[in-house]
Amino acid sequence: MAMSAAAEEVTAAAKVLRNLHDDESQSETTLALVQAYNSLGINEDSVKNMPFENLAMSMQSPALLKAVKALLDRLEIRFLISQSAASSPVENVDHLLKHFSSPPPRRKAPPSRKGTTRAAAPERSATSSGTSRSPRYSLRVVLSAYMIVAHPSAVLSQQGEGEAQQLMESAAIFVKEFEQLTKMIPDRPGRLPDATAAGERSFRAQLANFDRAWCAYLYRFVAWKVKDARVLEEDLVRAACKLELSMIQTCKVTADGQPPSNLTHDMKAIRQQVTDDQKLLREKVQQLSGDAGIERMNTAISDARSKFFEANKNGSPSAAPVANVSTPLSIDSSSGPATKLLTENEQMVNEMLHQDGSAFGVKSDAAGTAEKDFEKRVRETTEKAFWDMVTDSIRGNKPDYSQLISLVKEVRDSLHELAPKQWKEEIVENIELEILSQVLGSGSQDAQYLGQILQYSLDMVRKLSAAAKEDEMKKSHGKLLSELAASSEVSDNGISSFIIAVIKGLRFIMEEIKELQSEVSKARIQMVMQPIIRGSTGVEYLQKAFADRYGPPGNASASLPLTLQLISTSKNVAESEWREHSDSLSTITSAGQAPAIVPVLRAGHGAPAVGQPPSSPAPGASGQPECKGEKVDKLIRIGLLQLISSMEGLQMQSTPESFHINLLRLRAVQSEFQQVIVIATSMLILRQVLMAESSKPAPAELENSISELFKALVKILDSSPDAGTEEIVEAMVRASASVGSPSEEKIQARRQMIALVFLKSIQPGDAVFKMVSRAVYCAFRGVALGGSGAKGQELADAALRRVGAVKLVDRVVKAAEVVIKVATVSEKVHGPWYNALM
Repeated sequence: MAMSAAAEEVTAAAKVLRNLHDDESQSETTLALVQAYNSLGINEDSVKNMPFENLAMSMQSPALLKAVKALLDRLEIRFLISQSAASSPVENVDHLLKHFSSPPPRRKAPPSRKGTTRAAAPERSATSSGTSRSPRYSLRVVLSAYMIVAHPSAVLSQQGEGEAQQLMESAAIFVKEFEQLTKMIPDRPGRLPDATAAGERSFRAQLANFDRAWCAYLYRFVAWKVKDARVLEEDLVRAACKLELSMIQTCKVTADGQPPSNLTHDMKAIRQQVTDDQKLLREKVQQLSGDAGIERMNTAISDARSKFFEANKNGSPSAAPVANVSTPLSIDSSSGPATKLLTENEQMVNEMLHQDGSAFGVKSDAAGTAEKDFEKRVRETTEKAFWDMVTDSIRGNKPDYSQLISLVKEVRDSLHELAPKQWKEEIVENIELEILSQVLGSGSQDAQYLGQILQYSLDMVRKLSAAAKEDEMKKSHGKLLSELAASSEVSDNGISSFIIAVIKGLRFIMEEIKELQSEVSKARIQMVMQPIIRGSTGVEYLQKAFADRYGPPGNASASLPLTLQLISTSKNVAESEWREHSDSLSTITSAGQAPAIVPVLRAGHGAPAVGQPPSSPAPGASGQPECKGEKVDKLIRIGLLQLISSMEGLQMQSTPESFHINLLRLRAVQSEFQQVIVIATSMLILRQVLMAESSKPAPAELENSISELFKALVKILDSSPDAGTEEIVEAMVRASASVGSPSEEKIQARRQMIALVFLKSIQPGDAVFKMVSRAVYCAFRGVALGGSGAKGQELADAALRRVGAVKLVDRVVKAAEVVIKVATVSEKVHGPWYNALM
């Protein structure tokens, strides 16, 4: 009769005892292992106080890995023997552990002689039968529990919040049971009072509790890991498909998989590189998902190849299959796949090329990306741990002020470095560390002297900052000092008010100094570099960075699928869009301006808009240049219009690769486009509702109401771009209150009518929505193609005047200027790739 897996484990454990002494020495050995582990200082309390980076590094310590593995192996033996003695069943977790053991090497040659093993399989142990098995308590997974408990936000991704939450809870329980177990390891009989039969039974019971907690945690860990592993596998597969398609196109591989006989040296090198890269990808998929993952990868590559040749046969080379492959991935043999992120230098150079008065107040850094979110969580966790450590150092009966004094010294040195020469001596005199040490060393927690230092430091930061920020900083500094004064009168959870005030004040001033240092650094860089960057140097730098990320222009059709899609779409509509633009320009030129027509709603009432002259540019201001009809410039401007006018929010995965660096800038323009539609529709609806009433308002009264609504909506949407329909409807109702001195009953009737018509009119399929959206699009197009000078402004004015929204011209011009700037800079930087895709 075959042995169960659990029985095999018990037998194996008993045999491992091929070399142990009696029970007494075994107990001593277990105790020694626990003591070796405890000496490393890794426990729940200590890891929570360690910065994320420090904890991650400590988890790689050879001494820690050795000590923990030895202890876990011993606990496994003790558990299996105790369960065997008690005839208790052992839960089989082999199906879970297989996710962590290293896969066997894939050999091309026949297996070597007995005894050859793979060195990189640290989590395997040998049984007496000579076969390999994974240890019950995986070293990596146990250490991961401490990482999860200490820094859950840094370790766990936002994907699968349910799995992540369950994993956090089970990890916390496991860590508690593990630490409780290490406190109960029995010494040799007779050495400790609790080393009795009852004590041994308690230890065995805790060992069982530990194992149950381990099984629950292991299950949750695998559920979370497998989900993330599948996501990673999909990334690897996409990367392999992209490599395959790139090689097929570049090396002109035929449908039967054969390259042409006249391969150049470069083509041979590319073919070999793709082969090597795909080999690395296969190894990583094998490690993640085993043979099933390899089969999925091979199927995906085969499908991509078939779709490519099918599309090529149908006259659409590369577009269809490549578009189904995600953005490029950089494959690194040591660290696995990772999207190449935009560097800070690239972002800074890009900003310099865009800064000429049309920056639209948008920072085009990588904020908001998953990577930045991760960095932010790590930074916040690290900072909290640091300040908790400082707080702990100065609390209690014997406070240690050395860290506090070091921080004050850092404040003084930073201010000294930033200040002009004539202020340096004053700073040293006002922040006297020796006096501070004496005051604190006297045992008197008197915040007066430290308060003077903080007050002086805040004043100095204000002097060193830009004059435009002075009022804002005075308010924030005054608020801080008031809060510190208030905190001196109360205590919080046993922490003295002195400590609360000191930590809060120091943290605030150090954040202020850090921000000031960043501003000074950027100002210095811009002062020196901006004249250079705005020349050809900046464009060349971004071109090189783009080539490093996506390859040369000759490979653009494979490496830039989304940009190719944009070019193809723009080519389909470019001529008709340009023709309409030219016709509008001719109308403006011949007639001066378009007729002021306000469309009639279904209620049957319309009204002419009160004539207003179009907005004109400031004297001497030429604005952004118009499009002269040059092919690439025209396609890029029109392509950008298609992007920002889409109702679907722009995301990294759907934005053409050439615009990734300006994603946030384009999102801001898209938001402005949608806000203009909302404001224009609201003004139109209010006008029509009021005109539909039996007692029609006087023209001046009506226009005053519309103006009030315009101001209110601008204020609402500027402060909260995602304002709801209720807020907008209420703004319309309030603006109508000045028309006709309505009763409460009349106002309620208006509210119902306004809400009904407005909600219907903002539906994408509604005729009013289509009409207003088209007018807004034409206004943006007028500026994007006609420039932001007088010509473009007149085109925007004419388009918006048709829906009674001429007040929005300035907002349209300002937003459309960004479209022009992005287009012109992108053409300079990405021109070679655009030309290749044409």
